[in-house]
Amino acid sequence: MVGLVRNGEGPTVLLRADMDALPVAEATGLDYASDATATDGDGNEVPVMHACGHDMHVACLLGAAHLLATARDEWAGTVIALFQPAEETGDGARGMLDANLADVVPTPDVALAQHVLPAPSGFVGTHAGPTLSAADSMRITLHGRGAHGSMPQAAVDPVVLAAMIVVRLQTVVARETRPGEPVVVTVGSIQAGTKSNVIPDHAVIEINVRTYSEQTRTSVLDAIRRIVDAECQASGCPTPADFELFDRFPLTNNDPDTTAKVAAAFASYFSERARPLPMQTASEDFSDIPNAFGVPYCYWGIGGIDPDTYQKAEQEGRVAQDIPVNHSAFFAPVIQPTLDTGIEAMVVAAVAWLGEPHSGSRQGEG
Repeated sequence: MVGLVRNGEGPTVLLRADMDALPVAEATGLDYASDATATDGDGNEVPVMHACGHDMHVACLLGAAHLLATARDEWAGTVIALFQPAEETGDGARGMLDANLADVVPTPDVALAQHVLPAPSGFVGTHAGPTLSAADSMRITLHGRGAHGSMPQAAVDPVVLAAMIVVRLQTVVARETRPGEPVVVTVGSIQAGTKSNVIPDHAVIEINVRTYSEQTRTSVLDAIRRIVDAECQASGCPTPADFELFDRFPLTNNDPDTTAKVAAAFASYFSERARPLPMQTASEDFSDIPNAFGVPYCYWGIGGIDPDTYQKAEQEGRVAQDIPVNHSAFFAPVIQPTLDTGIEAMVVAAVAWLGEPHSGSRQGEG
């Protein structure tokens, strides 16, 4: 869903909010906790909640668009309010582009987006350059030879093979990546066999990779393929492994000049609440949109945790244990000051780019 607020001649600013939920059963205990269900991609009925704060993102963008639409004497140009589905699956931005987004909205001069984080509410943070990692999920099917558990000599055991691969993959980060280069390689799933005394004929491994440069991304994915192929050969597999890439997210690489301009506007408005944002290992598909338009972008973070609660956990050294993070069934950004901060951040960043008001700039409601 896209809305346009036109206000005369001037720059065009795209503001984006993601709006999808997750298949998580909410456990926050709030009066407004989700009890909704939905059908997932496999046809299963699953609980759903806004476990990543996207409901807050939508409310912030609606509020920002409303403020800008009712304060037309303060700026000139065009604001694109873009509400994007399917961020969590990494194909929502591409889906909008494939559905001819460029024919619906004018080409922006800049694209801006934000995300609520497990940090003190009221905080606004920016980071120039690589900010969110690129992410790639890889499904690998290993082909062995099944046999009775009492006759292992007749088998090529894909369970042992999978175990060797998991151990060897740890060296991709430990021994093939430059120290200090952020890389994460996670084996999140191994599926093999149905019974203790049956050696299966195949195993499936699912791997998630997080990187911060295209060069590193390519080298890590190549290393995984090389290791798997070599272990399969060492085990005498009858058939080479199958590789499938899915759930791919682009690198979020904030334009330095754009980020400096947004950071300066935040520092002027929010004062000490505007701070640097550390690199995040989460991933996003927002950058697909500005990349397709060929325009610069800035993606920043806002805090969503009650400041007193966060401070207490920090003082006790229990932030990891006591502060729910995104995708947790307990993740629930406090409404205030998170909502006001998010609305203000979007308006402040947009106004930093929009033109000065001028006579005759009011051009209808848009």
